[in-house]
Amino acid sequence: MQIETVLWIILAAIFALLLVLFQYYYKAKRRGKLIVLLSFLRFLGVFGILLLLINPKFVKNEYSVVKPDLVLLVDNSSSIKNADAEASATGVLKEFNGNTNLKDRFTISQYNFGEGLSEFNDSLIFSDKNTNIGAALKSVKDIYRGTNTAIVLLTDGNQTLGEDYEFFGNTSKFPVFPVVLGDTTRYEDLKITQINRNKYAFLKNKYPLEIHVSYEGKKTAQAVLTVSENGKNVYRKKLSFTTSDNSRIIETTIAATAVGIKKLTATISVLQNEKNKSNNSKTVAVEVIDEKTNIAIVSAIEHPDIGALKKAIESNEQRSVRVLKPTSDNKTWEDIDLFILYQPSSPFQNIFKYCSNTAKNSLVITGTKTDWNFLNTVQSEYVFEEGYPEQEVIPILNASFSKFDVSDFDVTDFPPLQSNVSQLIAINTDEVILNTSIRGVQIETPLLSVSENENSKTGFLFGEDIWKWRMQTYRNQKDFKKFDDFIGKLMLYLGSTKQKNRFILDYEQIYIGRNEAIIKASVFDEAFVFDVNATIDLKIKGKDSSVNKEVSMLLNQFNYEADVSDFPAGDYNFTATVKNTNTIKSGTFSIVDYDVEQQFLFSNQLKLNRLARSTNGELYYPNEIKKLNKVLLQENRFTPVQQSKENVVSLLEFKILLVLILLVFAIEWFLRKFNGLI
Repeated sequence: MQIETVLWIILAAIFALLLVLFQYYYKAKRRGKLIVLLSFLRFLGVFGILLLLINPKFVKNEYSVVKPDLVLLVDNSSSIKNADAEASATGVLKEFNGNTNLKDRFTISQYNFGEGLSEFNDSLIFSDKNTNIGAALKSVKDIYRGTNTAIVLLTDGNQTLGEDYEFFGNTSKFPVFPVVLGDTTRYEDLKITQINRNKYAFLKNKYPLEIHVSYEGKKTAQAVLTVSENGKNVYRKKLSFTTSDNSRIIETTIAATAVGIKKLTATISVLQNEKNKSNNSKTVAVEVIDEKTNIAIVSAIEHPDIGALKKAIESNEQRSVRVLKPTSDNKTWEDIDLFILYQPSSPFQNIFKYCSNTAKNSLVITGTKTDWNFLNTVQSEYVFEEGYPEQEVIPILNASFSKFDVSDFDVTDFPPLQSNVSQLIAINTDEVILNTSIRGVQIETPLLSVSENENSKTGFLFGEDIWKWRMQTYRNQKDFKKFDDFIGKLMLYLGSTKQKNRFILDYEQIYIGRNEAIIKASVFDEAFVFDVNATIDLKIKGKDSSVNKEVSMLLNQFNYEADVSDFPAGDYNFTATVKNTNTIKSGTFSIVDYDVEQQFLFSNQLKLNRLARSTNGELYYPNEIKKLNKVLLQENRFTPVQQSKENVVSLLEFKILLVLILLVFAIEWFLRKFNGLI
């Protein structure tokens, strides 16, 4: 309590005492014990009221013991079951949960992980199809940030996706004590580690196939590699391996003789003493198509946008890109399906004339080097003005765009483009894909738009430096897929001569494994506004008649989705019907059976040991749990600490004081009344 408050309390007591002396003793004729009692009660009442007005504050210290946290992090993936390590994992958990000394010293929490992290109390089923150890460790670090925490990691050390967990120690101070589950003995093993191929091939061409085969063992091994296409052998080769020469990369080409989906299975023969046979084969798929879209990027200048567009477009093997000068020979234009005209100026006169005469579709990209007067003379979509300053323009996605699905394209935090476009006067009806924002204010000028007439389609992008968008996509998603897919959809739309489609299906024809096997659809009304009230039914039938199921597609923001990941591996036909309309579409897809968790033969204790060392932990095996418990109990860094909490309480919070004041005044009044002093 502060000295100033103490002085106020003393003054309050003096004031209350003087008031009582004045009221009961100054010129008073009556004396005796009753007057003393009444004056004492009056003093208490007045002093209590003054205390409430002063409202002194009292400090109260509360002490508590804070235990360190012990996190039991258990691998729940199917690789633990494949290694017959379930009993070891549950035995380790029982050892921890049954140790009363650990419970007294630590606050124990249990989590299991596969693809994600979840808390559990009951038994584990070891059924997750992927293992992300790095994400599980990062989640624990975020949950227990700022606390004294130790992590006991029960796993075989084999990770199938996510960032490498070995470097967790570089970003966290939590010690990790890995407990190795599974067999650490290394057996002879032949496996196909990877197959590289193009997703698409073209009819009557040969498509490349690259197969990576590896061997682990201490002897010389002979094996035969075969490749089958839809069950028919198309390639065969004998291979030999030694301890030092233990890997092969086999390159071959397969003839594309018929249109359709081709399942390619590469198989390496099994060794006599080989334990893990599931990794001796791997299946991929290639779609053989009979057409290809030829696209030309026409530019008189060099710019990074050209390379970024070329890479994005050619990420789909159905499309090829050539970079041409506007002064190139007209004969080179004859097999082009779509022209991208980059920052056009007067040398583009012939190419614009050619596109107009042949009804070729085009995408015009403008920038700071664009000749706006020239552009006014060669196109009839917009009217431009010259003399506008160069400025940064930021994209805003138009979610109601109806030509194709743009819901997966997120432009949040995209860097601005450079543009000096004027305010536009639209001559023909256009549809805006991206709106424009300048200095936080959205303007009516589109950033990316498309328009159609009877003979052709034209797109306009009013800004340069689109290569920065591709790089930003990589920063956000660690790959270019979102940007490349968006550009691919734009190319598909502009390269097509078909009429507007109010029902769009988006699906993969081949799903490798059953993860993320999703069919998407978009439905638009007669005004080409996305219909959020549509009902879409999918009738899915296996080609071998083993599956015949009807699924309703569910609304997910700006598309409808159906999850088919629970379907068994196989080939399927499906029909999508929009209820209460005549809109029907059909398609086919295949689910290729592949369980990555079955590809691991033994535990990766070497990597787990490096993780333990980098975090100041230590590696243990299931038969060493008592030793681990002893270390946890004896380590000084895991000692419980006493914390004090200072609570400041004001006198007003003591409501009993107000009751006492009222009671004192009531007793005084009663005594005065009873004795005839009132």
